[in-house]
Amino acid sequence: MVWGAISYHGLSNLLRIEGNFNSNRYVREVVLHEVIPLLQGVTEAIFQQIMHAHILQRLFGTSTQHMQRFSRSAYSPDMSPIEHVRDLVGRSCVRDLRPAASKDELLLRIKARWNSLQQADIQNLFDFMSCRIEKLIAARGGYTKY
Repeated sequence: MVWGAISYHGLSNLLRIEGNFNSNRYVREVVLHEVIPLLQGVTEAIFQQIMHAHILQRLFGTSTQHMQRFSRSAYSPDMSPIEHVRDLVGRSCVRDLRPAASKDELLLRIKARWNSLQQADIQNLFDFMSCRIEKLIAARGGYTKY
């Protein structure tokens, strides 16, 4: 499994995740080394995260009431821009008809595609979030073309 994050201003490193991945390991290996550095200097952020408030509070050492979080409807498709990024990376990998000789080679291919993502394309995904949310509301949480 791999893990990566996007923001309006950059990408995290793409990490290889092996073995059991619980919340302690997530905080230790991902949040502290990837999420916090990615968000350094960001004055406004909306977290679309499955992380619970008490974990955020422990990480940031403060109340999380001022942090804006995007709640997803249980009935809606995943509205996260990262899903579109995963799709772009996945489609790019599928176009390479050569089978990967090992997990390491596959990881290198995925990382190459991740690192070649254009920030303008990622920013467009964020810029169209309000339109996507409006369409989702109009569809009452059902299917949208997004």
